[in-house]
Amino acid sequence: MTQYLRVVALGSSFAAGPGIEPVENSSAMRSKRNYAHLVAERLGADLIDLTVSGATTSTILDTPQITMEGVEFAPQIEGVPADADLVTLTAGGNDLQFAGSMLYEAWLQRDPNSPLVTMMAPQFPRGIPTPTTEAIEEMAQGLIRIVQTVRSRAAGARVILVDYLTVLGHATGPDNDEPFSAAQKAAFRRIQDGIAQAYGIAAHRTGAEVLRASELSAQHALGSPEPWVLGYQPTLESTAHSFHPNEKGMDAVAGALVELLDG
Repeated sequence: MTQYLRVVALGSSFAAGPGIEPVENSSAMRSKRNYAHLVAERLGADLIDLTVSGATTSTILDTPQITMEGVEFAPQIEGVPADADLVTLTAGGNDLQFAGSMLYEAWLQRDPNSPLVTMMAPQFPRGIPTPTTEAIEEMAQGLIRIVQTVRSRAAGARVILVDYLTVLGHATGPDNDEPFSAAQKAAFRRIQDGIAQAYGIAAHRTGAEVLRASELSAQHALGSPEPWVLGYQPTLESTAHSFHPNEKGMDAVAGALVELLDG
């Protein structure tokens, strides 16, 4: 079996793990128990976790990311060392405004006078964004460029694309954790499907492996007996954790990754 000594994690919040204790980096909203940490622990490998909540494919590749707190993170790709053995990548959802649009619409319905609604409104002038063919292609191109750049920096690294856990399934119903109408859920599922489509495009064009977390979690969406994602968090302190992987979700992704690596 291949031995992995140095693991590098790239990605956004679905990789970073906001809301999962303990926290490794509060500015990045990065957990010490996200899937990369769990995988590295099981492999006995060193981990360079570069994930930052809110990241886009651009901030991973070539654009510095500035958080709401004003903390600046260099493009994540710059932290990939030449001796990396394994690089994981979960990103692109923010390119299509997936979690952000769900959070905005949830607050708009529950507390339309919240300052959070006022702050986020300019990002969604037409409501829930539509994942057009062009937008999906652009996201896929971002993933492709990241894979290509990783390979140029760490030629011996195994690169695995890890797509997004399913948040909304067809059986998901309205409750305290998910306040959306049927039409809104359908719109969010279109974005969810667009993300999965972009991963398929990127994997096909680069030959990179892809772990289909979306398929793995299809029966663990909100409203299921055992959801792998958090529902709507109604307090300003924790609301950014809404609609993101929980501990069970991260553990499931880590287990599937280790199984893939052993295969």
